[in-house]
Amino acid sequence: MRLRVRLALLFGAAAASLAVVTLIAAAQPIGDQAGNQNVAGRAAAAAPPVPPLTLPTQSGAAEAPTNSAGAPGAALAGQTNSLEATNSLAAAPPLRPPPRLVPPPPSPAPPARASAAVLQALDKVTAETIRFEAPVGKPIRYKNLVFIVKACETNGLGQAEPQSQAYVVIDFAPLRTDDVAPPPPRRLFRGWMFANSPSLNPFRQPNYDAWLISCTDQAPPG
Repeated sequence: MRLRVRLALLFGAAAASLAVVTLIAAAQPIGDQAGNQNVAGRAAAAAPPVPPLTLPTQSGAAEAPTNSAGAPGAALAGQTNSLEATNSLAAAPPLRPPPRLVPPPPSPAPPARASAAVLQALDKVTAETIRFEAPVGKPIRYKNLVFIVKACETNGLGQAEPQSQAYVVIDFAPLRTDDVAPPPPRRLFRGWMFANSPSLNPFRQPNYDAWLISCTDQAPPG
């Protein structure tokens, strides 16, 4: 009997506690909502009023909003037009006439070949000087020297200062004396002599000197 009474008391106390917890949970949101409403009211009262939005007008009429999507299309159209203007024939540079061909200068005339050379020789022992003509290909003796002219030619013939040169061969060939056989000829010089530059390639020897004077076509005296 006592156990039943105790159990009844325990169940009663538990039911009373559950009822109190339920009332507290139900009353709490109401208080929070009221508090939130009070905070929102105070914020609305503190914020300044927002002025109405008005669009700028011109001549009493409101401007229509621009289409932002059309701007890229307009830019693309402008770019296309600029490319067309660049690729057009009007933008190409004018054609230049072909360069004028200048004919090459005429080649110089070949040198005039002569049939003889005018030479001058000096005997240093006797101080004797002689000028003589030597036909091309014919040996000419002067004392112990033998001159053979292989060629004689002149550049600029007919001008104020013609240039003459001759290819000369000079041998040393002593004459026979007192029935004594002379030694064999010995080559002393071979090369070009220049009349306008006698010191360029002269013939010089301890006893003789020789140089070119000019080229001539006159036959030497017989």
